[in-house]
Amino acid sequence: MLRVDNLHVEYAQIPALRGITMDIRAGEIVALIGSNGAGKSTTLKAISGLVAPSAGTVAFDGRSIRGLAPEHLVELGIIHVPEGRRIFPQLTVEENLKVGAYAARARDGEKAAFERVYELFPRLFERRTQAGGSLSGGEQQMLAFGRAMMAKPVLLLLDEPSLGLAPIMVEEVARAIERFHDDGATILLVEQNAELALGLASRGFVIETGRIVLSDTGANLLRNPKVWASYLGQEDWEATAGEERRSPATPQ
Repeated sequence: MLRVDNLHVEYAQIPALRGITMDIRAGEIVALIGSNGAGKSTTLKAISGLVAPSAGTVAFDGRSIRGLAPEHLVELGIIHVPEGRRIFPQLTVEENLKVGAYAARARDGEKAAFERVYELFPRLFERRTQAGGSLSGGEQQMLAFGRAMMAKPVLLLLDEPSLGLAPIMVEEVARAIERFHDDGATILLVEQNAELALGLASRGFVIETGRIVLSDTGANLLRNPKVWASYLGQEDWEATAGEERRSPATPQ
């Protein structure tokens, strides 16, 4: 579905991406993990047209989309939920959701989409007449998800959806991502919460200083000691490995 090949991005002639190559197949959840400043958000912005690559290609369903304006990509079903939610604080919850259905491909199903969003996020229905800025951080994240759902995503780009949320809301974010996937969306998930991301993903990529340095299944990356040491905590890895060593062998 999506193919990124040798992608380079610069900010004021300073390299941010240094030849990113990755692919996402239809129906997958793919995680992109890495430390702050590694290039995760820039990768999503380059795919969604918010920054212009200096070199490389981005193809969606076999068609080059490099250089297309973000609104054209939305019409193709590429929906980006940026870090920090970016809702409209002065608009009501319902008005924020309606903004998500502005694309021609989403207008016909607007009523059904509202019903779907309110079914998934009943708190948004309860607060539908409130200003978006009056919601808690977790509720604003649900609103950002709901707005994306209104747009009928084919490819959903999620940037740090669990950032700054309480553990109970992180669990709700995970359930929402799974629901998007169940509804047919292909998902590229950027997360500093590597355990959350890799637990949801069928495959994952690790990015460091603008380069992909590791790729594998989500399950294998979760078991990789280098990933644990860098992103999940060395002590946690040692404890988990110790438990596995002490566990009896599974009968064959």
